[in-house]
Amino acid sequence: MSERVGRASIRLEEPVYITESASIVGKKEGEGPLGLLFDVVGEDDLFGCTSWEEAESVLQKQAVSLALEKAGLKAEEVNLLFAGDLLGQSIASSFGVSAFRIPHFGLYGACSTCGEGLALGAMAIAGNYAEKAVCVTSSHFASAEKEFRFPLDYGNQRPLSATWTVTGGGAFVLSRQADRKKAEKNNICYYWDTTNTSVGKNTQMSVGARARISGMTIGIITDFGLKDSMNMGACMAPASASTLERHFIDFGSQPSDYDRIITGDLGSVGQKILIDMMQKKGYDISAQHMDCGIEIFDAQAQDTHSGGSGCGCSAVTLSAYILKQLEEKNWKRVLFMPTGALLSKTSFNEGKSVPAIAHALILEAC
Repeated sequence: MSERVGRASIRLEEPVYITESASIVGKKEGEGPLGLLFDVVGEDDLFGCTSWEEAESVLQKQAVSLALEKAGLKAEEVNLLFAGDLLGQSIASSFGVSAFRIPHFGLYGACSTCGEGLALGAMAIAGNYAEKAVCVTSSHFASAEKEFRFPLDYGNQRPLSATWTVTGGGAFVLSRQADRKKAEKNNICYYWDTTNTSVGKNTQMSVGARARISGMTIGIITDFGLKDSMNMGACMAPASASTLERHFIDFGSQPSDYDRIITGDLGSVGQKILIDMMQKKGYDISAQHMDCGIEIFDAQAQDTHSGGSGCGCSAVTLSAYILKQLEEKNWKRVLFMPTGALLSKTSFNEGKSVPAIAHALILEAC
């Protein structure tokens, strides 16, 4: 039986396994430090489509298809699908995953959606409501700029505090058990063939699951009254600090209990704020903290200012890099905590502040 821990946390007595995952990214992300780790790097950010929104739907569709293929599953074998994105009414998800015909929960946690989906998927499996679930999310630089800021044709200037929305989609297959059969035979490792734009295959040994989820802390909406949509790191850092402090209290843990404490997309500005806020709360996380938005781009060479953001930022970094470190036992235990800014173009135009939320998951090596 799983149990509630403290005010906002859940400990899974029997862990839920991330058996497979997939990451699809755009050209700019493929040119960054993690470029060789992504499953698919698109040569054209339209991904063969006629609109940015349609391209983002393709990101989700391809990510789910590849994750299922890597897991050796058919869509009808999956009980639940949790999907979300940044667009109005989550249209990237609605048009992206509808063809799979999997019972579907549409989510909106802004850039925290990857954490929200994984938490809900793990709870559904731990509660015996599903055997297998898929969690997917995406973002696209151009569709997000169009939705929240200015169309690209406007050519507006971005302040140094701004982050660059990641073009990418990440999908994860969750299961009650690690795939024992898969652990005993060769698994399929995918690469992108740029000569004929197809997915190729290599073989490598698998351990049956990429990682396991053993606990989580669900965030609360936190609003410090900030209104600058070009400084998402500052808007989201207080939510990260709130969830992280609650996690330490609920589980009676310390920063040193984790190899890494990983936020989603605070960027360099938000990282400094989070570390300072946690220091004032009595926790020094400077040695463990890592931010997906900082890792995914080269700050010097790629001119992304504060770093990366978007639902796809933490999702593709988790799939391509973080889970790889857990698989290879470079890290044994990490706290994965995507962050989301809960604004809309309507609330922004009405002069409202930018509330935020963060959800944390304990990920362990198998």
